[in-house]
Amino acid sequence: MGIDVDIIFKIAGVGIIVAFLHTVLDQMGKKEYAQWITLLGFIYILFMVASIVSDLFQKIKAVFLFQS
Repeated sequence: MGIDVDIIFKIAGVGIIVAFLHTVLDQMGKKEYAQWITLLGFIYILFMVASIVSDLFQKIKAVFLFQS
């Protein structure tokens, strides 16, 4: 039933990389690029979480169809 730890590490890794790139670009004076990197990282993680939630709903649907 547990969530794969691999997915948590992927999300954390993407977060760390995005935070690093945002900081570097912000220090270079490229605030607009830093904001785009943050937005793209957020969207990527959002799709990862959406696929996890989709799998969860499929499992829940399968359980209730099995009992009917």
